[in-house]
Amino acid sequence: MAGSETTLIGNVTNEPELKYTAQGAARLAFSIAVNHYWTDADGEKQERTSFFNVTAWRYLAEDAAAVLEKGIGVIVQGRLEQRTWDDDEGNKRSTIDVLANNIGVQARSIESLERKRRDSSGSAPAAKATSPRKKAEPAGEPF
Repeated sequence: MAGSETTLIGNVTNEPELKYTAQGAARLAFSIAVNHYWTDADGEKQERTSFFNVTAWRYLAEDAAAVLEKGIGVIVQGRLEQRTWDDDEGNKRSTIDVLANNIGVQARSIESLERKRRDSSGSAPAAKATSPRKKAEPAGEPF
């Protein structure tokens, strides 16, 4: 499943965590809930919710960290990566993560908007969006 492109529309389910690698690369981790609705054969409306871990790197991580918070509607485009590990009992476990290439905030989630552009060097402007974010902590290396 590695490398499959996807677009998911859902809601952020936890406060995003921005950390930095020893080399200074920003890494943002958060999860989203994606709802799927349908009508079954008996005419009853059904709903299923799937949860996905999302990771963004570098500029995208820093930019998204400035605006994302729990509950915000997002559109995440990226590639799927399957991770496997052995749990404490020795059982094989796996999960599918999304490595984000693009993250957009759904318009219904925007109370106010202040647009900022990067300067010609690719650096974010000095003025940061105000947000009650925690200070970034060191992160593991990108894979």
